[in-house]
Amino acid sequence: MMPAPSRSFLLACLLCLCQMPADAAKPSSKRKVMAQADAGTLYAGREDAMRLADEIAEQRGLDRAWVRQAIGQSRHLPQVARWVLPAASPTAKNWRVYRSRFIEPVRIRAGVAFWQANEAELARAQQTYGVPAEIIVGIIGVESIYGRQTGNFRVMDALVTLSLDFPDAHPRATERRAFFRGELEQLLSLAQRASTDPMQYKGSYAGAMGMPQFMPSSWVRYAIDFDADGRIDLFDSASDVIGSVAHYFQAFGWKKGMPTHYPVHFDKSVLDLDTLLAPDILPTFSVQSFMAKGAIPDVAGQQHDGPLALVELFNGDAAPSYVAGTENFYVVTRYNWSSYYALAVIELGQEIAAARAR
Repeated sequence: MMPAPSRSFLLACLLCLCQMPADAAKPSSKRKVMAQADAGTLYAGREDAMRLADEIAEQRGLDRAWVRQAIGQSRHLPQVARWVLPAASPTAKNWRVYRSRFIEPVRIRAGVAFWQANEAELARAQQTYGVPAEIIVGIIGVESIYGRQTGNFRVMDALVTLSLDFPDAHPRATERRAFFRGELEQLLSLAQRASTDPMQYKGSYAGAMGMPQFMPSSWVRYAIDFDADGRIDLFDSASDVIGSVAHYFQAFGWKKGMPTHYPVHFDKSVLDLDTLLAPDILPTFSVQSFMAKGAIPDVAGQQHDGPLALVELFNGDAAPSYVAGTENFYVVTRYNWSSYYALAVIELGQEIAAARAR
């Protein structure tokens, strides 16, 4: 889908956070977004920006003057370049604190309302792609609180800034700069196919858009016209959002009917924690090997058909939490490369399902 970004990078992008048909979507004209105040200088006066425009136009077969105008109208956003830098003094990871940001009353109430309003579409997506409604609802809730927080940055401003002025102080500056240039190319191609002004797209400071906070490359590869109205709209069509999230998970190998994880406890007499944690969250161990190394899933987990991973979640100064992650847990992390994110999505969906039942 894209060059392999670091988990910490994607977490910052997506928590701020498709082969597409020719009639691909544009943001709905009825959508009301806050106008971003003009900030920074226009890129029109920079030679490197115009060289970038010419290169993109040639590589993508786009009109040179149109690309030059789009990039030239974009503004340098100094704050965006600062925000992508790693924290100077990173705080200790704390699953309980992280969880409390997402498993909370506002998101649960909004999730219940979203599920009730879109019950038929969630059921259709689950039937079509095998992805449970609670996972889809959990994703949209964590990403944007069901469209309440989709970002007010012009995506062109963000992506041009991060393509041309990504801070050299970042330890992976070259790779990140290339990643954002690729996203800029995808956005321009998307806008050209949809006959849309690329300056209309609003999103996060890293360029993620709509209710599911898809980056342009994800929009192009995985977004679908689930409501069959002739266009893909991830801003205002809950149906398209639901179908696109489910399609995304299917594309990354979601296995219908498989749990995401199991509770786990340790047999300390044989525990080999270093070996169990070495593959990180990639499911690697058979159930028999997992248990032989001292990690004991619950009864359902002991019947699991497939590999497991020992997922460790730090709790600040307290003892870590652990779960036995399946291949479907790993698929959730493909949306955002973080086990903390994945478990928040899963547990938010579970809480919303329980609230609906009540």
